[in-house]
Parts: sequence; C-alpha cells; structure tokens
Amino acid sequence: MHTFWQRQSRFGLRVLWRVLSGALLGVLLSGCANQPHWPDAYGPDAYESSNLTSIASTRRSLTSTILTNVPFHPQEKYQCGPASLAMMLNAQNVDVLPDELVDRVYLPQRKGALQVEMVAAARQYGMLVYPLAPKLESILDEVRAGHPVLILQNLRFEWWPQWHFAVVIGYDSVKRTLILHSGIQANYRQPATVFMATWNRSERWARVILPPDKIPSTAEPLTFLMAAHDLETTRQTIAATSAYKAALRTWPDQPAALLGLGNIAYQQAQWSEAEGYYRAMTDQFPDISAGWNNLAEALLRQGKHEESTDMMNKALETGKHPESSGAS
Repeated sequence: MHTFWQRQSRFGLRVLWRVLSGALLGVLLSGCANQPHWPDAYGPDAYESSNLTSIASTRRSLTSTILTNVPFHPQEKYQCGPASLAMMLNAQNVDVLPDELVDRVYLPQRKGALQVEMVAAARQYGMLVYPLAPKLESILDEVRAGHPVLILQNLRFEWWPQWHFAVVIGYDSVKRTLILHSGIQANYRQPATVFMATWNRSERWARVILPPDKIPSTAEPLTFLMAAHDLETTRQTIAATSAYKAALRTWPDQPAALLGLGNIAYQQAQWSEAEGYYRAMTDQFPDISAGWNNLAEALLRQGKHEESTDMMNKALETGKHPESSGAS
C-alpha cells in the first residue's frame, strides 16, 4: 500500500528529473562544433607549473589511462549490445557471458539492442545505471576513476543510422584518442574527432554501470537518486536500499534518500524501521510535509493512533505552505 505522499513524492522526483533532462537537452543541441574540444584538465600540459613530485601520478592519469579489468568479448553479428553489456558487468565482477544476455537485450526484428533493454538488463543484475552528462570530460572523469563507460554511437548518418554500443576503457590525451573495446577489436584507439562525430549522432548517450553502493565520479545528487529510485520501482529492493544509503552518506542534505529508505521499509511492512527513517527526515527537514505524512502512516500501522494524528496535523500544517511542501 502506498501513501498519498509516496505517490506524490515519486511524481515529484520525476518532475525534477524532467527539468534536469531539459537542461541537458539544451547542452546537447548547442554542442555541435566540428572540431571537438579536448578538456583542458586532461591536456598534456595540465599541472605544468605545479610541484611535479607531488602530482606526478595525477598528471600521468590525466595524460593517459587504460583500464585493465574490463574483459573483452568480440561481438557476433549485430550483437554489440550483449557483448558490451557483458563487458560492463564483468568489470563489476558479475559472471555473465554475452550469450546469456542475448534474450534480454537483442531484438531480432531490429537486428540490435535498444538503450532501454540494456539499462533494464543491467538493473536485473542489481546494478545501478547512471546517465552521464553529455560531454567528453564526463567520460574521461569516470574512466580516470576506474569506471568503464558504455556508449552508443551512430557509425553512419542521421538519416541512415548504424547504431553501435561500445565500451570506453581509456584515453590518450597526447594523441587525443579514446580507447574502446568495440566490435571485434580490443583496445581500439579512436581519434577524438571520429569519436565525437559518431557519439554526437547518438545524442551523446553514455552510462556507467556500478554496484549500487558505489558513487560515480561525476554523480549529481538528483540524478543518482533517480537512478536509485529506478531500482526501487523495478523491485530491486536490496540494490535500491544500498543506493539510497550511499546517497545518504554522500549527500546528507538530500531528503529523498531518507524518504526512499522509509518507503522501502514501509512496503516491506517494517513499520518500526520506516518510522525511524521518517523521524530522521522530520528532524532534519521539518519543513517538508512528506516526512510528517509518512511518519503518521507508519505510526498508524503500529497502533499509535494519538501520535499518528499529531503527525498528520503537522503534515497538513506544513503542506499549507507551497515553499515547504517538499518534492511536488
């Protein structure tokens, strides 16, 4: 059973996500330069004036990085999706082969896989799928942090597409190349000009796939919380709980993590545990009516009728003020 506010809070998070997505779309539409800009932070002269002894390893990682923990699976015909997803999962110690993923992601009528199937399949293995901001630096940041990046390219034209999934496992800033496991080629070095041209035509689609307790290097709180919420709504409860707890440790000023943890406990009829999370939310964020509303529900489930009524009155009082109504 979902409380009224649980439905509203989920709706609210999706509204926030649409706003964020709109902002990202604006970046996409404006990023059409013919000559891609290699991020200054990853240039061969980065930190040139700094103390070279103290930053030597940092400078090396900014100049060139290649991940060695990503197994390579050559793709069968039209099956770059299963091969790429297997590589991403293997990098997180998930033991799976491309053949085991074919039925989950491959669409024979399309002779390929769609992004939605790839993401859904990764979640079925308890992984959190995080969408990267549509810029090259986001990919480089994640790879530098040790996270391979699943990307989608269009190898032909917008009017005659050839969609292709590949995995970015490294980069060379001196030569301005990306290093990919792609197709039948391992450690394929692709010039940034070619990479950006093909990546642009996919609207710069890129994802990291990580255990849910691991925060991506480029993570933003709302985007991460939406990824955690997606695990919750696909019944990956253990993974969602882990992701919400990671978010709570990383961004203690975000009420959605407490709300999500409370809601999961509530759905599992763990009324006392749910009460604990909702109380923490009302203590830290007393101006958000969601906490009071859901706390009232958790108390009611435990037969604490008088206190539940008090909490519901606080929820109603708080909800009278639009600026303090939480996610809406």
